[in-house]
Amino acid sequence: MEVVFLTDVEGVAQGGEVKEVRNGFARNYLIPQQLAAPATHNNLQRIKKLTEQAKVDRLKILQDMKELASAIDGTEITIPVRAGANGRLYGSVTGTMIADQVSEITGRTLERRLVQLDDPIRDLGTFEVPVRLHPEVSANISVIVHADGEDPISELEEDEISESITDAENDEISESITDAEETTEQIVADSDSNIETDDPKIS
Repeated sequence: MEVVFLTDVEGVAQGGEVKEVRNGFARNYLIPQQLAAPATHNNLQRIKKLTEQAKVDRLKILQDMKELASAIDGTEITIPVRAGANGRLYGSVTGTMIADQVSEITGRTLERRLVQLDDPIRDLGTFEVPVRLHPEVSANISVIVHADGEDPISELEEDEISESITDAENDEISESITDAEETTEQIVADSDSNIETDDPKIS
C-alpha cells in the first residue's frame, strides 16, 4: 500500500514522504496510530504542508532532548539488589530498570531502547551508562548497584578506602624495588673502583 507519512517514523520515513509499505503494517499500525494515511489525491496535496510541519516537529524534539540531556547528564541513580558475599547479583540490572529509575527522577518516560547497556549488570559497583536520547544528543548517568539493605554511600567509601590501601601498598613495593636497585648499583660501582688492573710485561 502506498501511504503519505504524516510525521517522522524512526527508521521508516520522514513526515511528508510517500512510500510503499506492506498492507498489514499500514492497516494495523501506521494508519491507526495516525502516523501515515493512504496516498489519496487529497492526502497527496498535503505533502508540502506535512513536510514543513515535520521539520518544525523535528526541531522541537531535538530541543526537548537537549533539555532532558542537560537535566540527567551526570545523574546518579541507586538500584538495590540481592547479592552474594562475592558481590555477584542474584539476577541482574537491566536497561528497563535503569530507564524506570530515570523516568521516576525526571517525571518523563524514558524508553528502554535509549539506554545503551550492552549486557545486563551482574555485579555490585558503580557503572557509567550512556543514554542516547536522539541521534544528535546523548547523556551519561552513574548507576550505583548496591546490596539490598546496605547504604550505597558507605559501600562506595569502603571501595575507595580499599583502593587507597592497594595504591599505597603498590607505591611501597615500587619504592622498595627502586631502593634495592639503587643499592645493587652502588655495590657494583664500589666493587669496580676497588679492582686493580695490572699490565704484565712480557720479558
